Amino acid sequence: MNKRPVWLVTLLLLAIGTFVEAQQPGKIPRIGFLSTGSSSSDSIRIEAFRQGLRDLGYVPGKNIAIEHRYAEKNFGQLAAELVRLKVDVIVTGGTPAARAAKNATTTIPIVMAAVGDPVGTGLVASLARPGGNITGLSLLSPELSGKRLELLKETIPRVTRVAVLLNPTNPATEAQLAETQVAAGSLAVQLQLLEVSSPNELDRAFAAMMRERGSALVVLTDAMFFDNRTRIMSFAAKSRIPVTCYDSAFADAGGLMSYGPSVPDLYRRAATYVDKILKGAKPSDLPVEQPMKFELVINLKAAKQIGLTIPPNVLARADKVIR
Repeated sequence: MNKRPVWLVTLLLLAIGTFVEAQQPGKIPRIGFLSTGSSSSDSIRIEAFRQGLRDLGYVPGKNIAIEHRYAEKNFGQLAAELVRLKVDVIVTGGTPAARAAKNATTTIPIVMAAVGDPVGTGLVASLARPGGNITGLSLLSPELSGKRLELLKETIPRVTRVAVLLNPTNPATEAQLAETQVAAGSLAVQLQLLEVSSPNELDRAFAAMMRERGSALVVLTDAMFFDNRTRIMSFAAKSRIPVTCYDSAFADAGGLMSYGPSVPDLYRRAATYVDKILKGAKPSDLPVEQPMKFELVINLKAAKQIGLTIPPNVLARADKVIR
């Protein structure tokens, strides 16, 4: 009996089995993306992350899958959901999301796309040696908060009372506020603290600012404020209030100025951490990266609307001017 057809059939079946296994969607790496924003408000950052993946040879939907989860609160439930899905890496946007992911798992690697103060909030042991299963990129927010107030005072020397919009539930707020208060003391500026923990409280904060006759507004880092930046800037424009913020998206939305790192660039660079981890690197061995370049964006249209002239020495230092 000729056994050659049996061997051919066996080889064919093995080949088909290998091909089918390679095509199973569960075999490609899956990234869990947990963001404190919404799909619309975070669209630029998400696209930057996807572009970073593409630059490294990953094509979402083909050789890598992304499970997106968005929330303004209750991050723990969504983080637990990503853990149950057994994703290979969790990427987080914002401190609350990073903290929820860390609480949800000690084994799945976590990459912080952008957080304010990873050491001060207990997310990592140190920048050089993060330890555990979490690493990524820092916004360096606390150190920059005082600088933003300095730039505001330099731009408007007459300002003596400044309102500070902050979210007391954000674990990164305390360090940012402390730096802002130190700067205020040296600049002889009195601060009015506007605590807002949900969008429903914004109107109350705006009314309190007007009652106290605040002459300028500083917005501390928080995803909720980012999501509501158009609303905040609309109030500022109607009230002729100059606003300084941490992200250029606020200046694009009508704020007077922003100073900080390029957040989309941080999200793009988060893809390099994902790539290294998928290739076998441990998060504990990957130092947390701090931004090296900071952008000063000045909105001359906003300045004109409130009758403000930007001093030439400040304008000359701007990396971007909105006219």
